Amino acid sequence: CSSCEYIHYQNPRIICGTLPIYQDKVLLCLRAIEPRKNYWTLPAGFMENGETIAHAACRESFEEAEAQVELHGLYVIFDIPRINQVQLFFRGHVSQGKFGVGEESLETQLFSETEIPWNALAFPTVKRALELYFIDRKLGQYPLHSEQIVG
Repeated sequence: CSSCEYIHYQNPRIICGTLPIYQDKVLLCLRAIEPRKNYWTLPAGFMENGETIAHAACRESFEEAEAQVELHGLYVIFDIPRINQVQLFFRGHVSQGKFGVGEESLETQLFSETEIPWNALAFPTVKRALELYFIDRKLGQYPLHSEQIVG
């Protein structure tokens, strides 16, 4: 501030989540909150102070889908400068296939590739993460992807 000389930082928000798999199906959550209420998403949310990105992703998976997820590495990084966000998704396995409905979800469900509700996905990043996953699964390789989302 030029009048009081206080320095105020506005930093991007970090969103962490998982692409949770069980028996070749992806676990998705039907959002109970805005934005995009009643649309399907991967379990993800804002990172909190004092967390690692892995801890934040696991916490969000439990909060939204009551799923314990064993992480298999960072999978996708999305830079979204227009909304000041960085979104990080880990590939993971739903431990013992157990999941439920967290307080920010209306429903959770496992979907095969052909069952994904493509037209009812909450965010472009969720769609893109799923597209990359199904391509990589066919190739049997899961490299780290990093993309900038524009528009």
